[in-house]
Amino acid sequence: MTTSAKTSDLGVFPPRPNAIKELFGAPKVVIGVVHLPPLPGSPHYEGSPLDEICAFAVEEARAYLEGGCHGLIVENHWDIPFLKPGEHGYETSAAMAVVTDRVRHAVLEGAGGRLGVSVLSNAAECSIASAWSGGGGFVRVNQWANAYVANEGIIEGQSAHASRYRSRIGAGPVKVFADVHVKHGSHAIVADRTLAEQTEDAEFFGADVLIATGSRTGDAASLEEVEGISAHTTLPVVIGSGITAGNIGGLLPACDGVIVASSVKDNGRWWGRVDRAKVRELTAAAAKAGVVLP
Repeated sequence: MTTSAKTSDLGVFPPRPNAIKELFGAPKVVIGVVHLPPLPGSPHYEGSPLDEICAFAVEEARAYLEGGCHGLIVENHWDIPFLKPGEHGYETSAAMAVVTDRVRHAVLEGAGGRLGVSVLSNAAECSIASAWSGGGGFVRVNQWANAYVANEGIIEGQSAHASRYRSRIGAGPVKVFADVHVKHGSHAIVADRTLAEQTEDAEFFGADVLIATGSRTGDAASLEEVEGISAHTTLPVVIGSGITAGNIGGLLPACDGVIVASSVKDNGRWWGRVDRAKVRELTAAAAKAGVVLP
């Protein structure tokens, strides 16, 4: 079920404008993830100048957009193992803001609505600060509501603090893309929350777009999962993992967009480089499923 087919009686919060249409000017979108090299302060960082990291990000971003993607997310995936929310240093937020700004000016002509930020793991406030400072239009937050046992330990939902922080710095225009079920973590500490309840929780706590995922990076969300989320929200729903040229056609009718990365890398892994030919193959499959490419 896509957003246009949803009715207001599903909502647990007053209706909000469709954030996908606001940000991208399209009803269904393909969003590519720029997995950054290690940033200052992380275990794998070896002193690369930030200019080099920015140049890498611009190259990856350009490959996605030239391949037909509608937008981008800048993510610090090479900062593994990830810190918990609130533990990230100033250097992470500063680097992410600079990279976001460079990508925005280099490939988006200065307009950052189609550019998002994801600081792992679940660093909602850091992501919002980086997006707002760098001119981005949205952030991805994995644990927005409820608590989870994740790789990093017990992680609490960030909505209460992050929404207040967003308001305090005047970053209200920054939208929140929030996962419903969370990759690399339990779906609830005591497993007593249904998919419908967790979907309603994320909407009730102020998310703008909901994300369906598989259990880990590169693992596809099931059609049942996507339809189950969409059936219990008035918000747009996008798929956040496991999208390939082979499965995108079957999943797109059930959602408002997809987030892609691993399957369009030259080695099929998150640490590879974006392959333009693979991006074009995937967006061509999306076009056959009815997506209007930019």
